[in-house]
Amino acid sequence: MATIFKAEQRDFQESANKIDPFRIFTDVSRVKKGVNPENLIFDLRQLNPGQYSAPYHFHRYAEELFLILSGSATLRTPDGLETVNSGDLLFFEKGETGAHQLYNHTPEKCVYLDIRTYLGYDIAEYPDSDKILIAPAFEIFSKNTRAKYFDGEDGIKEKWNEIENKQS
Repeated sequence: MATIFKAEQRDFQESANKIDPFRIFTDVSRVKKGVNPENLIFDLRQLNPGQYSAPYHFHRYAEELFLILSGSATLRTPDGLETVNSGDLLFFEKGETGAHQLYNHTPEKCVYLDIRTYLGYDIAEYPDSDKILIAPAFEIFSKNTRAKYFDGEDGIKEKWNEIENKQS
């Protein structure tokens, strides 16, 4: 069944848990209509003047595509900064080379369609702050606190003995 999202029915609301200068608005029409895609996630975003879309990041397991519908913004990628305008299509491959961030450097709102693949999980990395985010749990960890595979695994024999004693 086709679902149509009429332009005059758009309802941009501020995305939860955002802070300055990372405030972004998302059209909640998809959610209101009960559309919950499995693998092709899409959102209509509004980036107000002086705001960033999100911290600079890349996805390990998702590709992302932005279509700038109105306005302009500055795009940050590993290659540097570039102005993007209405009608521009931006593709971000998975991995470090697909790192991205938008900043609205203009006095006008920038509206864009954000389409991304989703396989049920993803890991986003944030090079500026050395964090990783695990989705869909939305757990965030510092990359600087890496552990070795067997760290904390000592005393395994005692753990097995406890289990055996409980079962007896």
